Amino acid sequence: MARMLVKGDDVVVRLSWWEKAVARRGSVRLPSAAVCRVTVEPDWWRALRGVRLRGVWIPGALCVGTRVHQGGKDFVAVRPGGPVVCVELRPPAPFRLLAVSVRSGPQAEATAEGLRRTAPKIDTSTPWRQPLPVPGEEGEEPGRGGRPARWRVTLGSGPRITVRSRRPVLRSRPRE
Repeated sequence: MARMLVKGDDVVVRLSWWEKAVARRGSVRLPSAAVCRVTVEPDWWRALRGVRLRGVWIPGALCVGTRVHQGGKDFVAVRPGGPVVCVELRPPAPFRLLAVSVRSGPQAEATAEGLRRTAPKIDTSTPWRQPLPVPGEEGEEPGRGGRPARWRVTLGSGPRITVRSRRPVLRSRPRE
C-alpha cells in the first residue's frame, strides 16, 4: 500500500513494488514548497477526478496511477474502505493533486497535519479542495481561436435552441 511521508524538504509518495509496476513509474517526490492545500477526504471515490491516463483502475476496488482532466494531471493511489489524504499542488508541479489512501481516520489526520507543518505557504482560506476550472466558463472554448462556444440543438418540430457561453436563447423556427 502506498504511503505519503515527508523527507527533509520533500513530500514523497512511496509505492509498493506492485504499485510501481501498474503505475509504470517510481515513487513520487515533490518539494514541500509546491504544496498549496492539504485535506482529508473521507470518501475514497471523491478524490478521483478525470480519466485514467496511465496505471490501473478497477471500479470499486482500486485506482493507482496518473489521471488526466481539464486542469492538468493527478497522481492517485486509492482504495476503498478508508479516508484519502489529498495534497493540492501549485502549477509548476507536474501534478495538480496527490491522493493517497490511509488505513484510518486518525492516521489520515496525523499525515495531513505533518504535511501542513512542513509546507511553507499553505492556503488556509478554505478547509476543502477547490473545484477544477471549467473550460469555456469565461465565454471562450479552448482551441476555438477566442470565439465563444456555440452549440445548436433542434428538438423535433419545436423551437430551435442556440447556446452561447452557457446561456440558452429560444428562437421560434420559421414556418415552412
